[in-house]
Amino acid sequence: MQYTDIGIDLGTASILVYIRGRGVVLKEPSVVAFDSNTHKIQAIGEDARLMLGRTPGNITAVKPLREGVISDYTVTEKMMKYFIQKALGKRNFRKPRIAVCVPSGVTEVERKAVEDATIQCGAREVFIIEEPIAAAIGAGVDISKPCGNMIVDIGGGTTDVAVISLGGTVVSDSIKVAGDDFDQALVRYMRKKHNLLIGDATAEDIKINIGTCFKRPEVDYMGVKGRNLVAGLPKEIKISSEETEEALKEPTEQIVETIKGVLEKTPPELAADIVDRGIVLTGGGALLRGLEELIYSRTGINTMTAEDPMTAVAIGTGKYVEFLGGYREE
Repeated sequence: MQYTDIGIDLGTASILVYIRGRGVVLKEPSVVAFDSNTHKIQAIGEDARLMLGRTPGNITAVKPLREGVISDYTVTEKMMKYFIQKALGKRNFRKPRIAVCVPSGVTEVERKAVEDATIQCGAREVFIIEEPIAAAIGAGVDISKPCGNMIVDIGGGTTDVAVISLGGTVVSDSIKVAGDDFDQALVRYMRKKHNLLIGDATAEDIKINIGTCFKRPEVDYMGVKGRNLVAGLPKEIKISSEETEEALKEPTEQIVETIKGVLEKTPPELAADIVDRGIVLTGGGALLRGLEELIYSRTGINTMTAEDPMTAVAIGTGKYVEFLGGYREE
């Protein structure tokens, strides 16, 4: 039997599992579908995501994590157990050490809920790590040095902005505006501007394919299908990337304001480091086109996206356990 260390990025939109020595072995949407009559779980992960907005009356597809914290404890626990077992496979391990990351703004109660759920999943030891620190480690930033690094982690439910130095957070802020809010903004825009009702999955397709938050030299177009609110019938219309810029203005503006707020509170020596080193973006929301340019235009600080922003937090969480494991290997 051997010990294993696991890092879990417990996200609102998806869950990633990192296993020491193997890297990120699992990435699935954090969605659970269950039968509301029998309370039996029908599907978890990708299978459940495909059911969102498409289920008959008795089957409900839910996201048990809202804005980065557990909203349904029992379902989250079952979902975590399922993903951990799926990631480990059938091999016989002793109880693993598990590190789970949480948004920097969580309360003590929310942190405890994550810890308890992880222990219920069979963890021998649990480490709770704040998302910006995990994101910085995963993005390859050396956080142990006495110099300032600014990380902006845009997930599905929360955006964490932090200045990190000497392995700890100096200034941070967390807002409940992120990738899911980009989708909601597009849903609202389509309803208001085109009288077209679209679902979250369609909004996400628009965001991924033509979504932008900064003026681009070329304009992209995409056909969008939904229900016409006037006639009540299905309809397809064509929208442009310029329209998405207008739709996404409000949520992206809130993220920029949060970054500026954190910069204003940063000690001058660390602020000087950030001017030199730039701002690092991580998380799935960082993939939105034009985000780097928007932040640069508003702060004057060079902004770059981590090499693989989607997995940065999971890799950082796993490496954090390895880092601790180095000190206390049994």
